Amino acid sequence: MNCKKLALSLSLALLLSMSTAFAQTAYTFETINYSGDTFTQLLGINNDGIIAGYHNFNLNSGFTYDQETKVFTTENYPDSMQTQVIGINNNGAKTSGFFISQSNVTEGFTDNQGTFTAVNFPGSAFNQLLSQNDEGQAAGYYSLSASGAPDVPYVYDEFGGIFEVINIPNSVNAQATGINDAGDVVGFFCDSTGAMHGWLLEGGYFYQLDDPQGKGTTAALGLNNKGLVVGSYVDTDNNTHGFVYTISSKTWQTIDDPNGKGNTIVNGVNDKGTLVGFYGPQACGTNDCTGFIAKE
Repeated sequence: MNCKKLALSLSLALLLSMSTAFAQTAYTFETINYSGDTFTQLLGINNDGIIAGYHNFNLNSGFTYDQETKVFTTENYPDSMQTQVIGINNNGAKTSGFFISQSNVTEGFTDNQGTFTAVNFPGSAFNQLLSQNDEGQAAGYYSLSASGAPDVPYVYDEFGGIFEVINIPNSVNAQATGINDAGDVVGFFCDSTGAMHGWLLEGGYFYQLDDPQGKGTTAALGLNNKGLVVGSYVDTDNNTHGFVYTISSKTWQTIDDPNGKGNTIVNGVNDKGTLVGFYGPQACGTNDCTGFIAKE
């Protein structure tokens, strides 16, 4: 996990007011599993319905999935031991994610139509890129420790090769997990008590996101260009649920795949409001994980 701060005019910390009294969006769920595998995670989706993800619990292998053709295309960083594809944009399906090298180092990467580039914060020992926008920016985090903690979030500008670090108020550990075309960023952080909170950086202002039904275990994992944030939280009965948060109305909606109630995570959303994620025992903490698409 990790915390971030852009080198922009942001320092005002505000707590978002919360409401659940609003019309619920009805979703239709579709199960997506990589053929012959019991472990599939769908992590990002673009406006053309191309999905980024990975499969294989013990030896992660990245892919993109085309909803129209129903074809999985393997995407692994060259000569890597493991790869996860997480971010995907709308301009030529550029992707981002992370891989484990042959020397057992976790590194971020971008892939522009088959041209792979490793992305590592200078002097760091551990990197992951977790999202991609259409403006040549990726959000991720680094650590000075090879074990990946504590984590420090950043936005990476691919054109200038510049890292913009984000400092999260009251955080001891944080990650940046999503970025949209306006440069708004989401993620999650842990405070000194061990509680986990989502966060949103919008227009230079920082907001803490806590699901009203949670117990200090909220993680914002993605956002789109239409003001929707997605993620997960754990309720007081230790059940894991996905959520959709609407920025304009400050409203929350709990999301559970009908086949995975209490074990659902929403990881991505496109501008059409289509969600992607996964569910499974212990919210996919075992070699039993199913991907899903949820459409309005």
